[in-house]
Amino acid sequence: MPSRSMNVPDLACFLPTLPRLRCDSLLQRSDFSSALKLTGSNIRRRKGRLPLRHVHFRAFDGDSGDISSLDDWGHTEETIPQTISSSDGEDSDAEFVLTPVNDIELPAISVSNNDALTLTAHRLAMLGRQHKRHRIKHGVLVNAGLIIFLIVVLVYVDWCAWRIVRLPLDPFHLTRPFLISVILASCAGYICVPLLYGLKVYQIIRKEGPVRHSLKKRTPTMGGLFFIPVGVLVAKFMAGFSSSEVSGAAAATLAFAAIGLSDDMFSLIKNQNSGLSPWLKILLEAAVGTWFSFWLDTASISSPYGMYTFLKLLVPLPASLGLVCLGKFYLMLTSFCFVSMANGVNLTDGLDGLAGGTAALAFIGMSIAVLPICSDLAIFGASMAGACVGFLLHNRYKASVFMGDTGSVALGGALAAMAACTGMFLPLFVASGIFVMEASSVIMQVMYFKTTNYFLGAGRRLFRMAPFHHHLESCGLKEPVIVAGAYVMSSALALFAGYLGLISA
Repeated sequence: MPSRSMNVPDLACFLPTLPRLRCDSLLQRSDFSSALKLTGSNIRRRKGRLPLRHVHFRAFDGDSGDISSLDDWGHTEETIPQTISSSDGEDSDAEFVLTPVNDIELPAISVSNNDALTLTAHRLAMLGRQHKRHRIKHGVLVNAGLIIFLIVVLVYVDWCAWRIVRLPLDPFHLTRPFLISVILASCAGYICVPLLYGLKVYQIIRKEGPVRHSLKKRTPTMGGLFFIPVGVLVAKFMAGFSSSEVSGAAAATLAFAAIGLSDDMFSLIKNQNSGLSPWLKILLEAAVGTWFSFWLDTASISSPYGMYTFLKLLVPLPASLGLVCLGKFYLMLTSFCFVSMANGVNLTDGLDGLAGGTAALAFIGMSIAVLPICSDLAIFGASMAGACVGFLLHNRYKASVFMGDTGSVALGGALAAMAACTGMFLPLFVASGIFVMEASSVIMQVMYFKTTNYFLGAGRRLFRMAPFHHHLESCGLKEPVIVAGAYVMSSALALFAGYLGLISA
């Protein structure tokens, strides 16, 4: 059918508002041509955006112009596309193609000339928004479950703490610092996250990482700047400024936060996902660990065993093994724990909420483990766990801020400091099982690749991608599912670590 020129401006604006028509019947007649004619007094004045009541439709014969009877028109199963052109001076629209379809009701929305493409994009956008809301609900549920679990555990430990310590403790000894840190860290996030957006402190996404992570490139980082100080200050205030154990752990935490902050700053300056060189980071972390070891060797730390001089050299183990004196190896173990924990948490910080939630659970496990030895350090662990949970309110899927190396390295240093002050290294590695697994997956991947490359001439990979959470992503698992599974595993490990600490002390 040849196209007809119609002096109707902005004709495309009317197409999405057409009612259900048997367009195939109107257009499929072999003995004469037909067309659509739109009439209305205010069409030109209102630029074609009239409601349906102002538009009239007539079918007419191309030769006589009389109204045709619809009953004698033929019906076929084929649909014929018709090209309509509108020309009305400078404001005329371009040509477009109308393809009528049987019994299709077009949506009543205003679209452009490319109405089919625009309508498809609109529907896909609406589906994307619904899917996004669905995913955010998963993040809220996972966060709520974690908070409920932590509060129940802390309330139960506070209820029976007198049986563990055999000394009177303040009511809600661990629950109070936890809740205070949660509130303060979450409120600090509402102030600091917009500032980080304004400063454009965006996360640098690795090119070799999962493709979907490229959507996170506009998310700010260095969230550790607002929740790490909250945990340290709450611990100092609740435990008292005279506690040497809390002072040492707080100093180590802030020193590791400074290392992480330097790494983040160099990454932003170079605009790459590599700030400080790996060996320089390890050297700085080992230096802080060595300093902490010498501080332990000279500081007077209280001991439940009555051996003040040798406490820093003892490692409590379950009853069947008793106390083990490591001597100078204790200092080497302390430095190793600082380096391994800092890098383990840093490697785990690859999914929204993964590092923050597992770190909170590890802190709770360590708080229970060290409670019989140093109740002040238990407060430090509870306050740091609360700071992590307050940060999770902004870091849950989809995250509005990342902790960066400023937060992850500091969390690892805080966990190692708690273990070094009490000798609870075994509960540390149990409670931090997720971090140990993530770091081990990277080491295994590198060693396997280099070994196969040496013997076979071509390197092979043990996992699809390292760390292990990226391997799970490559297998098709979604971020909330991976994070929820890590929370469940870390919860069991934290409870077991706390039990080991109690029976060891």
